[in-house]
Amino acid sequence: MVINRIAPHYYEEPPISGTNGSGTVFFGGCVMRCEFCQNALISRKPTGKSYTPKELAEEIKRLEGEGVHNINFVTPTQWSDGIRRALDIYRPSIPIVYNTSGYEKLEVIKELLPYVDVFLPDYKYGNQNLGLRLSKRKDYPQIALDAIELMVKEKPSIYEGELIKQGVIIRHLVLPGYVDNSKIALDNLVNRLGANFTLSLMSQFTPMPNCSDPNRRLKPIEYKMVINHALKLGITDIFTQEISSAEETYIPHFDI
Repeated sequence: MVINRIAPHYYEEPPISGTNGSGTVFFGGCVMRCEFCQNALISRKPTGKSYTPKELAEEIKRLEGEGVHNINFVTPTQWSDGIRRALDIYRPSIPIVYNTSGYEKLEVIKELLPYVDVFLPDYKYGNQNLGLRLSKRKDYPQIALDAIELMVKEKPSIYEGELIKQGVIIRHLVLPGYVDNSKIALDNLVNRLGANFTLSLMSQFTPMPNCSDPNRRLKPIEYKMVINHALKLGITDIFTQEISSAEETYIPHFDI
């Protein structure tokens, strides 16, 4: 497995980061090809340090010893087999978070169910043509929706105080200029899942040098329109972000 960062991270949703941080493992490579990827430095190709399952297991143990609230595998799909083998070697007493684009095969999710406590999937697109144009994945809306439905079915929410121990938090990044896509994405989720799910509605889009579309930050009115649509649909369990989160200072430093 290729990994670019292993460290506590404090900028996830509050039930994940808590006060001590989330023990994040940023993997190299990705199954998506998003034009606007904030982590393009490591996602375009797996360039970093190689770890065996045994070495990853040792890093998991180290992070746990530092007092983090969970182990958070970020962009893990292409290394899911090695991750399972690492967890066979050492399973921590804290939750395992699977932080994914949502573009997952059902077979892989089923294999991960005994290992993963919290799924943190994106649901990026309701519009399949936009998924093709911006991420090279025309079938994204259906593939991701099927995977998320399985996650929600198999991992009902369990909290201990303000920290999540098991469950699913569905992320959606509102893209500048594409409010309609966000509305369709939320419609799709509610039509499939009902409105009783946890939504993380993200405003943090940051235009990167390699991104020509979208090429600006989100306007407050755009974000408000999507929040209002979520509420109109009956979604009440929603995390929101300050617009000021759209800064490169929130992007971690990676080892290449």
